[in-house]
Amino acid sequence: METTFSHNSTVKTSSTALWAGRIISAICIIFLLFDAIGKIIKVSYSVSGSVALGIPEQTIQGIGITLFICTLVYTIPRTAVPGAVLLTGYLGGAMAIMMRAGQPVYFAFAVGVLVWLGLYLRTDKVRRLLL
Repeated sequence: METTFSHNSTVKTSSTALWAGRIISAICIIFLLFDAIGKIIKVSYSVSGSVALGIPEQTIQGIGITLFICTLVYTIPRTAVPGAVLLTGYLGGAMAIMMRAGQPVYFAFAVGVLVWLGLYLRTDKVRRLLL
């Protein structure tokens, strides 16, 4: 006996939700690119903040490049879901470093939530997956 499940419910995005998702995603993208570029070009505030958290100075550029690539993958609509997964991993690492340094983790957590909220609001596939 075979059982087949069919879930053909159509979940359409309202224009308000679509634009809210785009705006939330754009804010996250701008912030993450700003942070990545600061690390890549070794801006003094980025280097000093990272070193204060115990990150070796010679690794900061590599971390910035990683964040830049993850953010670009999130920016492209076709690869936004894998990009969100990559950014979740990156932000999880940021939270671990903040915890180890005794710093609050709410900002990295909030950015992670906003990355997924923006994707949820602008992508039918993500909503269908969760409903």
